[in-house]
Amino acid sequence: MSTTKKLRLGPLPKTESTKLTFSCPVSLKSDLDRYATLHAQAYGEAVDAMTLIPHMLEAFMAGDRAFRRRQAKNEKATPA
Repeated sequence: MSTTKKLRLGPLPKTESTKLTFSCPVSLKSDLDRYATLHAQAYGEAVDAMTLIPHMLEAFMAGDRAFRRRQAKNEKATPA
């Protein structure tokens, strides 16, 4: 039995959600499906690409320094 390294996207939290529909290239969908398979192997819980996408986008946005700086600047400028 091989050890599966943990993926950048960790176990998924339970969250409230809203539906959003988007189109992507077939190659990206294939990559997302492969990632979902690896995620299930790493964390022992079956998950599909549609479930992973919001968490991936959230992680991407959290890691975008320019976005976080602008968001913080806008929050400071907005009166409470």
